[in-house]
Amino acid sequence: MSSISDIDFKDIVGQQYAFAERVKQLLKQRYNKTPLAFVHTYGCQQNVSDSEHMKALLVLMGFKFCNTAEQADLVLYNTCAVREHAEDRVFGNVGALKKLKKAKREMLIILCGCMTQQQSVADKIKKSYPYVDILFGTHKRYRLPEYIYKRITGGRRIIDTSSNDQSVVEGFPVERDKKFSAWVPIMQGCNNFCTYCIVPYVRGREISRQPEEILKEIKELISQGYKEITLLGQNVNSYGKGAQHGIDFAKLLRLINGLEGDFRIRFMTSHPKDCTVQLLDAVRDCEKVCKHIHLPVQCGSDRILKLMNRHYTKEEYLKLIRIAREKIPDVEFTSDIIVGFPGEQYEDFLQTKQLIEEVGFYSLFTFIFSKRDKTPAADMDDPVDKKEKSKWFTELLRTQEQISLKINQSLIGKTCRVFCEDVGRKAGYIAGRTNGYAVVDFIGDESDIGRFKTVKITGFDGVLTGEIIKD
Repeated sequence: MSSISDIDFKDIVGQQYAFAERVKQLLKQRYNKTPLAFVHTYGCQQNVSDSEHMKALLVLMGFKFCNTAEQADLVLYNTCAVREHAEDRVFGNVGALKKLKKAKREMLIILCGCMTQQQSVADKIKKSYPYVDILFGTHKRYRLPEYIYKRITGGRRIIDTSSNDQSVVEGFPVERDKKFSAWVPIMQGCNNFCTYCIVPYVRGREISRQPEEILKEIKELISQGYKEITLLGQNVNSYGKGAQHGIDFAKLLRLINGLEGDFRIRFMTSHPKDCTVQLLDAVRDCEKVCKHIHLPVQCGSDRILKLMNRHYTKEEYLKLIRIAREKIPDVEFTSDIIVGFPGEQYEDFLQTKQLIEEVGFYSLFTFIFSKRDKTPAADMDDPVDKKEKSKWFTELLRTQEQISLKINQSLIGKTCRVFCEDVGRKAGYIAGRTNGYAVVDFIGDESDIGRFKTVKITGFDGVLTGEIIKD
């Protein structure tokens, strides 16, 4: 896919900055106070990152942020389309805004993201939710100032789900939610077309950012004191495919690892078919790259994996795990599992259960199959009822609980370097994450958040506990 040229980048950014300034001046005339925005994000880390970019545009327009829709002059919902439950929550919450809009006619209501990229959803919003002012999909978030300007100057409702400009537009600011941990998207879109997944239809085809832009952003984050950088993409390990710069994901990790500073690198999400030996070597060799790989397997049955269009077998996945553990003995794996895919029988489910027991994942993100319109799986025969799938789901959770318990108990007595992320469960405790994926609670001070500490793990009571032994 062709990218917007550097000259066009500057033009696009300049235009939106100009719209932002016009909006700022108009809002000064409209309100006798600083206007407030409520931004709520549904779904994955990529959506969180998208919201951080849009929040920065709102700041340029003079907004500050509040914690509830009731307080707000502008409500923005950044939506998710991966599962039906997420869509139902959005429709419910948008419906609840009707009374607010009636009481505050100048309030702006904005919907965007993966869910709204679907034409059927856009049509439903247009027809059934006439009080929604602006609706756009995944490819147009950078045009937020323009849309707001046109709406508040008397324009019609704005509904834009076109996908004719899927390039990554650089040069916009980011209003990050955290002070020491940052999301850095390195690519967008997906080319895999797993039969259950809506992402390629709402995010578009894969397109990678230029490596120099990624390195520039990370250097700025390091200079600002950020200590944990998480690289994002629908399939991060296909980064650079087809690009002229010749930098694949393994090489990108090595470049980032070579930057000066005391920080560490995480990444998600990886696809098993693109997890190469070169990538595993980079994880092993790069001291700043966390020894944690999120590697969604989805199912342990070859028959179902083929129906899912996953392009690997159970044995190929297990071989990859074995190679990784030979190269990186302390690596921790997490994964995604879908229970009850169309056509799945209990025998298929038992193969999934056997796989997770063999791998020993630190934790799992587990889901019962959710039909997504327009995907091939939506038209597949699905004879097993939801009640039976729920039984399998519960059985899987119990199995994983025992695996996680065993892994956590094996960590007791070990010393590890943790990144202090947040306050812990109890007053006076801090929660930190290991180089792998484990969270440890230990006595500390809030001033420790954003720092690295060396902690000895002393126990496990549902959460690992430890004590600081040195800074």
